[in-house]
Parts: sequence; structure tokens; C-alpha cells
Amino acid sequence: MPTFTTPDTPTPIPLELAESRRARRRGLLGRDGIDGALLLTPASAVHTLGMRFAIDVAYLDRELRVLAVRTMRPGRIGRPRFRARHVLEAEAGAMEGWGLRLGVRVTVRDF
Repeated sequence: MPTFTTPDTPTPIPLELAESRRARRRGLLGRDGIDGALLLTPASAVHTLGMRFAIDVAYLDRELRVLAVRTMRPGRIGRPRFRARHVLEAEAGAMEGWGLRLGVRVTVRDF
């Protein structure tokens, strides 16, 4: 199973990959939560229409460096980020604990 780390998370965090159009479109819809995070690739925007819980969203560039982090409540449509190539989603509040903020680089294993 893929995992990721940040400079503030020495313990790897479980990561699900959504690489196909179908997997990206489904994302976290229909779930009650997630253990770890979901990486949508390629992606530059997300929505929370039909979601059951609030999520943290990190927009990542080509080098997996964080461009922005937002918390989105259910029923919202996020703005596309011009330089974003990937989007990382997790339960609301998780990314702060992982140290995900502007400029931080994410390291993905088994990607």
C-alpha cells in the first residue's frame, strides 16, 4: 500500500491513489471517513457535493509541493488551482497534524 510522509510526520501515513477518471470522480463520495489520505492525480480542483463529512484539501504541484490547503464542508465546489497537478484529500483537521502547509513537500512511497 502506498504511503506518504512530510518533514513533520516521520511515521508513514496510509495513502489511496485515484489515478483513473472514474476513481477521481468518485473520490471520497459515499464514505463515512478515511484512514490516511486520498491522492487524486492528475487533478487541480475538487468538490464536496454529496459528501458526508468535511475534508482538508491540499493542492500539490508537479514536485508534490503544497500550493494551498483548504478545509471544505460538504456541498462545496472548490476553485481550480492553476499550477496544481495533484490533490490530496483527508478528513478535516488531519493535515494540520501532519504539518501540511504552503511550501511543504510530500514524499510518496510506492507511487
